[in-house]
Amino acid sequence: MAKGFIHTVHKRGQWINGVEEGDEIGGEHARKDEVVRTGRARAQQDRTAHVIHNQDGSIGERNSYGFDSASRPG
Repeated sequence: MAKGFIHTVHKRGQWINGVEEGDEIGGEHARKDEVVRTGRARAQQDRTAHVIHNQDGSIGERNSYGFDSASRPG
């Protein structure tokens, strides 16, 4: 299980998923829709939140899939 939320971000000219304050997961993708699907599946598997960032880094969407703490900011 992930130790934090799953974040989908644009980095180094590619889209990636990463565990909050942890490792990148699933490799780099040229298309945002591809990486969002894999990030969503991982968040559902880990029963955590999936935070989808826009290309400029701002948060575009946030979805919760289970047991993430209600006391966490965001």
